Amino acid sequence: MLLQVLILVVSLVALVYSADKFVYGASSVARNFGVSPMIIGLTIVAMGSSAPEMMVAGTASLGGNPDTAIGNAIGSNITNIALVLGLTALIQPLQVSSSTIKRELPLILIVTLIAFFMIINSYFSFVEGAVLLFGFFAYIGILLFITLKRARANSVDDPMIVEAEAEVPEATSNGMAFFWLTFGIILLPLSASYLVDSAVFIAKEFGVSDLVVGLTIIAIGTSLPELAASIMSIIKKEDDLALGNIIGSNIFNILAVLSLAGIFAPGAIDEMAASRDAPYMVGVTLLLFALCFSRHKGAFRVTRVKGAVLLLTFIAYQFLLFA
Repeated sequence: MLLQVLILVVSLVALVYSADKFVYGASSVARNFGVSPMIIGLTIVAMGSSAPEMMVAGTASLGGNPDTAIGNAIGSNITNIALVLGLTALIQPLQVSSSTIKRELPLILIVTLIAFFMIINSYFSFVEGAVLLFGFFAYIGILLFITLKRARANSVDDPMIVEAEAEVPEATSNGMAFFWLTFGIILLPLSASYLVDSAVFIAKEFGVSDLVVGLTIIAIGTSLPELAASIMSIIKKEDDLALGNIIGSNIFNILAVLSLAGIFAPGAIDEMAASRDAPYMVGVTLLLFALCFSRHKGAFRVTRVKGAVLLLTFIAYQFLLFA
């Protein structure tokens, strides 16, 4: 058992590290080939924080553990809003004015409700997974179209887009860029495989379902990049990016992570995902929507009190899982 715990911890660290290096390598390659830092920031860097979830979901689904993948997607969304945003706001209240975030707040609620209605019957089909994945590519395409259109008009003044562009790592040589890209491509699936295997083993030892493991250990672990990114953002006074990372990650989790369970392992899912976890994800998302739309001088404010409320919902959820 101790060995399996050690493997889980090491593989989780390796997963997060390899995702970071993959983003660094991919960003450098894109820069060296003349891709705009703004586009890199909105695509490669933005998706980088969800790379661990995507790799775990794909590995778990291919290994016959779709409940782990579904739990990872749902649990990560709950963790991002309730724990990551809650802790971030407690450390430093956020004031957000990004028009991109104002557009994405209704979108995150819509895609969350779509996912809820897809799995409420405790069955997740290939077609439903494919629809979500198609939505992911459509979302990226529309986001880039709007941003590039504004860039041609020299009117890109959205704080989140400016901050995302500034977060793009400096390019390195082609040799080093391809080295880190290859390193990430190899280590990401390898660490995800060990993480899923050890988590499933530990779950069986403690009599816990694959779903709960995905909702807790794996979800919290794969949300660490979002927590680190949010804390670094508030240190740099980039409030818009801190909230934007969380909202963007949650949209990716539903469209690009949850979809993999339906595509690779369609079929019946744990009934608790439909009756307990998906409704809680919708509730937490509605709470985020309500808290953010308390406007202050034309901006959204996430105060320490709101952060405390979000954190309490995370603690309550853990009690609900293990009661």
